[in-house]
Amino acid sequence: MNSQLEASIVVPSRGGALRLPILLSALSRQDCADFEVIIVVDGDMDNSAEVLGRWAAEHPDMALRIIVFPENKGRAAALNAAAKAAKGRVLIRCDDDLEPAPDYVRKHLAEHRGDPVGIVGLCRNIFTETAYARVYGRAVDERFRAHALATSSDDQWRYWAGNVSVLREVHERLGGYDERYRAYGWEDVDFGYRLKKMGIPVRIQPSLTTAHHVAATTTGVRAIRALHSGAAREIFIAKHGPEPLAAIPQSPSLWSTLVALASTFANERTIKVGGLAIDAALPVLPRRLAEKLVALAVESAGRAGIVHPHRARTHF
Repeated sequence: MNSQLEASIVVPSRGGALRLPILLSALSRQDCADFEVIIVVDGDMDNSAEVLGRWAAEHPDMALRIIVFPENKGRAAALNAAAKAAKGRVLIRCDDDLEPAPDYVRKHLAEHRGDPVGIVGLCRNIFTETAYARVYGRAVDERFRAHALATSSDDQWRYWAGNVSVLREVHERLGGYDERYRAYGWEDVDFGYRLKKMGIPVRIQPSLTTAHHVAATTTGVRAIRALHSGAAREIFIAKHGPEPLAAIPQSPSLWSTLVALASTFANERTIKVGGLAIDAALPVLPRRLAEKLVALAVESAGRAGIVHPHRARTHF
């Protein structure tokens, strides 16, 4: 294989047997060809390796390499293994639930013709039709993207996530992703912040916004992820202090009191049970009340992860 490839697309995957064919089909339709795809199966829980093997046999023209961890090691470890195996000049991180447009690789590469930079493409969440999506998911997704695009250039590192790119040599100098992040999330925000500290500008490129077949399609799933994200946030603060995440102080309110109270009861079991109850009630509640109820579940779970990180037990 050509050792001077322009791009290596690195894909961490866990439980992705149904998602990976969608991603690979999209990558097979790219309007440039100078790239390889490296997929790391982070503990094969659903025969993902078999799915990938069939795909590789049916599409021999795709430069596809597959690494299978015998057990779950976490997304950071999967990303590092893929980067270590990569031969491309540019590393493009593409999570396994994305569906890139045909110009995805070309547009990422176009951003790396000059000085080193970290490029962030946002995600446009594609939801299945659920009560959660109608009253909360879609609206929050739109607000998130609007907020990201309005963020100052100095703070866009906060949005480093599953659709990003950087020169491989910059990734190597940075030392890759921190494998201490084993709960859901924050290995990416940590990476973005370390890029900033290294003096590498991180910027959002709106034209790289990519379809994302979101997994959090119910209140329970979204709140569980908030719990884990809250727990992982504490690793970031232990490393870097709270200053990078400084926000405008807010006075205590009824809402913050409700969130704090609900968080005292939030653990993986209560979140799952409560999420089912909330989703069952959403269709008969007034829309505004339904949205606030989901928000309470998600925000209190996130707070529980921050205050009680040991409550996040599931591996992603």
